[in-house]
Amino acid sequence: MTNANMGDYRPSADPDQRTIGATEFPPYDVLLKGGRVLDPASGLDAVRDVALAHGRLAAIENNIDPAKAIQTLDVAGKLVTPGLVDYHVHVYPGVSSLSVPADEFCLSTGVTTAVSTGDAGSSTFEGLVNNVIRTARTRIYGYVHISRIGLAGYPVGEMRDIAYADVRGAAHIAREYRDVCLGVKVRMTSFIVGNNGLEPLKKAIQAAEQADTRVMVHIYDIPGTLPELLALLRPGDVITHMYMGTENGILDDNGKVTPAVLEARERGILWDVGHGSKAGYSLPVVTAALEQGFLPDTISSDIHTQSANGTMINLPNVLSKFWNMGLSLMEVIERATSCPGRIIDREPGLGTLTVGGPGDVAVFDILEGEYPVLDDLGHRLPGNKHLQTVHTIRAGRVYGAPYRYPHI
Repeated sequence: MTNANMGDYRPSADPDQRTIGATEFPPYDVLLKGGRVLDPASGLDAVRDVALAHGRLAAIENNIDPAKAIQTLDVAGKLVTPGLVDYHVHVYPGVSSLSVPADEFCLSTGVTTAVSTGDAGSSTFEGLVNNVIRTARTRIYGYVHISRIGLAGYPVGEMRDIAYADVRGAAHIAREYRDVCLGVKVRMTSFIVGNNGLEPLKKAIQAAEQADTRVMVHIYDIPGTLPELLALLRPGDVITHMYMGTENGILDDNGKVTPAVLEARERGILWDVGHGSKAGYSLPVVTAALEQGFLPDTISSDIHTQSANGTMINLPNVLSKFWNMGLSLMEVIERATSCPGRIIDREPGLGTLTVGGPGDVAVFDILEGEYPVLDDLGHRLPGNKHLQTVHTIRAGRVYGAPYRYPHI
C-alpha cells in the first residue's frame, strides 16, 4: 500500500523489525512484562510476558526483550487475563434512560467485549448498530428485543401492550445483522408484561426460531411459574438474573435448587448472573445455589444507570464477589472470558489469550483487606480480596493512551 502521507509499508528483511518508509518499527506494539498470566481457555496460570501487534495477540513467552516493543508496561505482581466479556449490559444512551456509555463504563474496567441485551427493538436496532456498535472502541454485540421499541419507553413496561411484540421484525433483524445480533431478548416480569402472561416469551421464541437463533429471558417476579417458563425454552436459550431474590426463583421453599431448574440445565439451557440492581441478585440465593453446585455459565454485570450506582458497581466487582464466595480465580475469570466468548461464537479466540487471536487484555491488581460482599437487599458477607483494574488493552492499544510510535 503506497500513499504519500502513509509511506510504503513492507516487511523488513529482519523478522524482528517492521518498516514503514524509512522508519524501522520493533515487531510488537505493546509488551506486558512479568505479570501473572491467567488464561482459562488454555489452563495457563504462570508468570509470562505478553506481546501484541497489529491489534492481535502476537506472543506469550517466558521472557521477551523490551527492545522488541514500542511500549512496555511493567505488570509484575499483577494479574493479566483476556479482556473481559460482559454478556449483559445496557449501552444505548440517548435512546434508553437505563443505558450508559460503553467505552466509559466497559473499557475503563477491563471489559473489552459487551452484549447489549434488548436495549434496541426492531425499530431501533439499526440505530444501535450505526451509532453505538460501529463507533465504540468496545466490541459490542446485541440481542434484539421482541418489543419493537426495545427499552426506549423505560420505565413503562415495553410488553404491557402485546401489539409491540414484533415477531417478523425481530426475526428480520436477527438474520440481517447476524454478525452482531446474538438473538432475541424478552423481559418476563409481571409489571413489564402486564396481563400478557407468558405470551411475550412465546413471541420471542417464534422470532428466534424463524431466525435460527437463541432467546435470552430476563426473569424477575415472573408471571406464572418458573417451571412453566422453562418448559418453553430450547437448548442454547439463556436465563439471566438467575440468582434473583423474588418469588418463583430457582430455589424451593426449603432452599433447594428445584428439579425444573436442574432439568433445564440438563437440556442445555444456559444460566447468566446478570447482577443488576434491587432483587436481581440475592446473596441468600447465591449462597444456597453455590453450596449445591449450581454455578453460572456466565458472570455478567447488567450494568445500567441504577446498578452502576448500587452494589454491583462494575464487572470486576461482581467477579470479586464470586471469588470471595468460594469459586476459584480460574473459575471466575473463565465465566467472564472464554465461556461467554464461546456462546457469542462470532470472533475466533474471543475471551482467550490465543496467539493470533484478538489483542484484548485486562490487567488487575489483587487487593487484600476488608472487601465485604453486598447485595441491594441489605445482605452482607465477609470478603478479603478484590480485583482492581489497572490497564485495559483493546485491539492491541492501551485504553486511555494514544498509539505510540518509536520516536515518541
